[in-house]
Amino acid sequence: MDFSFTEEQELFRKAVREFCEKKIAPFANEIDEKGEIPQKVLEDMASFGLLGITISREYGGSGADFITAAIATEEIARADISMATAVYYLVEAGWGFLINRYGSKKAKEEILPDVTRGKTFLGIASTEAAGGSDVAAISTMMTKEGEKLVVNGSKTFISGVREATKYGGGYVTVVKTSPELARKGLSLCYLPVKDIPGITTNVFKQMGRDGISTGAIIIKNVEIPSHYLIGDWNRGFYYAMEGFNCARPLVAAACIGAAEKALESGIEYIKERLVFGSPLAKFEGMQFQVAENYTKLESARLLVYKAAWMLDQMYANNRFSHKEINKAVASAKLIAPTVA
Repeated sequence: MDFSFTEEQELFRKAVREFCEKKIAPFANEIDEKGEIPQKVLEDMASFGLLGITISREYGGSGADFITAAIATEEIARADISMATAVYYLVEAGWGFLINRYGSKKAKEEILPDVTRGKTFLGIASTEAAGGSDVAAISTMMTKEGEKLVVNGSKTFISGVREATKYGGGYVTVVKTSPELARKGLSLCYLPVKDIPGITTNVFKQMGRDGISTGAIIIKNVEIPSHYLIGDWNRGFYYAMEGFNCARPLVAAACIGAAEKALESGIEYIKERLVFGSPLAKFEGMQFQVAENYTKLESARLLVYKAAWMLDQMYANNRFSHKEINKAVASAKLIAPTVA
């Protein structure tokens, strides 16, 4: 059993950390205060090869595995502790991978290169007001009409609504195609949102993480080309679950990065803050808190990278079942936010 990263992964982490400290960290306060990631930051991330990192080289990505993607997520969140930049990055990494894996060649050629160049945004639209996180209970419908697909419904609590309508791009969208089949009657499609007739968006006011928006999409008789169907008809539930499994360890890695930076900042503070003539760090009660937080952080980090490693093993050689992956990624995503 070897818990170490490869030399290549360590060098990658070092390079990403240096990049993030120079190109993202100086903008962290601005991102949170202005509620927007500067276009220059996204352009720099694209030039460095971070956006759409899991997308194959054919479409401008790096074809990175999930351990590598998690390393980058952790470092990005460490630089922007609000995690806005990390969320922008990770939704594209998780769902870009899914389009790369199951999308039609024509769709991949149209969508993915602009994602990796930082020109458009790619996200996931599954949650609905009535269904919450119950994907099988969605009501958004998609029907075939000749060579077109027609979508009607709504999605809510969607990340990046403002970004997608500003820069262009769209969403991997979960839709109902055979209602009588319940979860076996769901499909996935790519839904563009900028300047599309029938699309209305609404951006929510948030209590935090303002650098990337959250909002809702109303979809009324929106026509999309048939090649925007992702994978097979009525197989969307299984693709969506796979996509969530890819995204969850990255969400957890973002929490780890933010938590690490918070802990580092806290330790620096208690070393400098004097109380009764001594640094706070000299007091046993404060040391207990640091030790406890460090232990929780390292425990969560182990679960995160175990989940990412298992994903890589599954895709490389079918070593783990989907059920085993489900447990691993869910465990990582369960614990990491409590640490952050």
